[in-house]
Amino acid sequence: MSNLENLTSKIIEDAELKAENIIKEAKSKEVEIISKRVEAAKKAAATMTENANMEAKSMIDRALSKAELEVRNRKLFAKQQVMDKVFEEAEKRLSKVNLETFQEFVKTSILALDIDGDEKIIMSLDDKAKLPQDFLEKLNKALVSAGKKGNMEFSDETRNLNGGYILAKGGIEINNSFKSMISSLRDELEYGVNKILFDEN
Repeated sequence: MSNLENLTSKIIEDAELKAENIIKEAKSKEVEIISKRVEAAKKAAATMTENANMEAKSMIDRALSKAELEVRNRKLFAKQQVMDKVFEEAEKRLSKVNLETFQEFVKTSILALDIDGDEKIIMSLDDKAKLPQDFLEKLNKALVSAGKKGNMEFSDETRNLNGGYILAKGGIEINNSFKSMISSLRDELEYGVNKILFDEN
């Protein structure tokens, strides 16, 4: 074999060996690249799943919070409506007390007030008619006995009070209408009424 053939054969052999090494290296890198890509894809999928789970949990939590708030608001609204009806009913019942009880209430409540005893009494026409002719005379005597002026008079003015009265003097009024008294007592009474009506224990 000539030197040329030997040289050519050697070049071909070297080339084949290099090609084989390149192919081996490429295959090795291919496996590594695929493995890395698969691992990255798995990590991305896990992250996406975790994010999706977190988002789903967050959405469920938000929905639950919103539902709980709505239920609480509806419950409060319903309680408030019942409470309103309870106090409305109390006012109605007070406005329908018998004559003797009404007269006694007006007299004793006026005597209990820190007043001069010469105020004007403002009432509704109906309530004014419930009081006897000598009511003012007896009231004024009781006021004098209590060390007060005893010059109470009915005002010419009437108001639709639905029970009770207002004392007026010098532009100042003491509102002892049933509505006003219930309103001022409501904060104090509401807890007790709420406990009776809605105590869940």
